[in-house]
Amino acid sequence: MKAFVVEKYGKDTVRAAEVPEPAVGDRDVLVRVHATSINPLDKMVRNGEFKQLLKYKTPFVLGHDVAGVVTKVGPAVRGIHVGDEIYARPRDLRIGGFAEYIAIDQDDVAPKPESLTLHEAAAVPLVALAAWQILVERANVQPGQKVLIHAGAGGLGSTVIQLAKHLGASVATTTNTRTIGLVRSLGADVVVDYTEEDFSKVLSGYDLALDSLGGTNLEKSLTVLKPGGLAIGVAGPPDAGFAKQLGAPAFLSVAMNFLSRKVRRQAKALGVRYQFFFMQANGSQLRELGALYDQGELRPVIDRTFPFSETLEALAHVEQGRTKAGKVVVAVVPENA
Repeated sequence: MKAFVVEKYGKDTVRAAEVPEPAVGDRDVLVRVHATSINPLDKMVRNGEFKQLLKYKTPFVLGHDVAGVVTKVGPAVRGIHVGDEIYARPRDLRIGGFAEYIAIDQDDVAPKPESLTLHEAAAVPLVALAAWQILVERANVQPGQKVLIHAGAGGLGSTVIQLAKHLGASVATTTNTRTIGLVRSLGADVVVDYTEEDFSKVLSGYDLALDSLGGTNLEKSLTVLKPGGLAIGVAGPPDAGFAKQLGAPAFLSVAMNFLSRKVRRQAKALGVRYQFFFMQANGSQLRELGALYDQGELRPVIDRTFPFSETLEALAHVEQGRTKAGKVVVAVVPENA
């Protein structure tokens, strides 16, 4: 089958290749991939940023989102059948959405939302799961709380805005001038145009700040939180909780804490908290999220769609910052096929 694989860790190391169709384990479903999408995590994994914790053996197929049709099920699979349309974020060490076929553990799979096409559904799994796990599991956002979401027009930000509003939060976001209308249409109550204003000068008293940029932006985010507030970073720096989540040895937990010592010290001085976030595959959560898409509470935001043959161009489009808003989708099977 055709696939795009990482030959070795580093930039410009993804190539088109012919690889064997994946084996199907007892609990696996084999999926004919119709579409996938590009995530910043693809670049991070390709570059080996987590190679001490996520030990992918090169060459491996890249791609963290999948939407497609089940073509085979393992003998222990229950409730999923050949012909079902599904979407998934395959678990770590079993990714591979940039391919014609992928074998996925049944626990990571959910029925595709009926209101979405397979190509639209491919834009959803990773960012929707991240939004749910940040807002519901990690931060326990309640009605009336104030949430700041950076890069609100992005794939993650646009999803988090919608889910935070569904949960009853008051939402502020940062974006550029051309996407102000979009983030307002998604539900943002307060919009800060970062090309015109410094958000840390105009916002205060927030319960949660979600940072996807890191560095100075994360440090400023700490200052807009109310006492006891929480800043969650998805771009780093990692902390000991990340190593624990992945079952890493104790020495790596110490190393992760060392990397995040500066921001944690700053947070403590301000009376707030910092945590790194790394999402996990979860098919049951995708079922709940699918219902929200079908109810019109959530909708995917798609920048553009590339054909499968142009997967490298799609990766470059995202990596070079050319995405105007939302996600970039790769159509493995043409949309009208």
